[in-house]
Amino acid sequence: MNIKVIAFDADDTLWVNEPYFRQTEEQFCILLQQYASEHELQRELLKIEINNLGLYGYGIKGFILSMLEAAMNITQNTLSIAIVNQIIDLGKQMLNQPIELLDGVEEVLEKLKGKYRLVVATKGDLLDQERKLKKSGLSPYFHHIEIMSEKDDANYLKLIKHLDIRPDELLMVGNSLKSDIMPVLNIGGHAVHVPYHITWAHEQIEDSIDNERFKSAVTIKDILAYL
Repeated sequence: MNIKVIAFDADDTLWVNEPYFRQTEEQFCILLQQYASEHELQRELLKIEINNLGLYGYGIKGFILSMLEAAMNITQNTLSIAIVNQIIDLGKQMLNQPIELLDGVEEVLEKLKGKYRLVVATKGDLLDQERKLKKSGLSPYFHHIEIMSEKDDANYLKLIKHLDIRPDELLMVGNSLKSDIMPVLNIGGHAVHVPYHITWAHEQIEDSIDNERFKSAVTIKDILAYL
């Protein structure tokens, strides 16, 4: 491999993210347990989240709005102001969560810095992702920060054009096969999948990957052996 740039996903690759969504979803279901079962509430919320991606994109703010919409649907527009306020408070708690780095992240970045250009390639709300990166203390390691509305082939092509590299000079590291791995392989780049123990349903795919430019790791430290 002639790698010049290593790009890292952020949420659930560099730091903990999805567990906070799951915990908030559990609290959401408790708030509305008198109106529907947990399964019904989860199904309605997921449906609305996916429908709203084109409007709100990814991130906590869109999740808050989707929780409010789901709650209105479930209660047939009889939701009390008290519960509305509690849902908004759940969202604010998520936005104020401390950043918990995943094991080995800083060690890996320290070893790679200076040998490669390091990039964050993530998606979500711009303000929220910038806030998390600042709180993480990892900013000094990165040459460039790319926050995409969607991680697809076209946006990865824009990234490599901005970085002035060929596709085969990019290595992407991330936890989502759908967002971090498949698009990069599609455009001719290299990718390492570092799975996280929780993955949002919308990011899950069933396809197996047979590609010489694809590697699978157990932890982020394993990528060092591939370089």
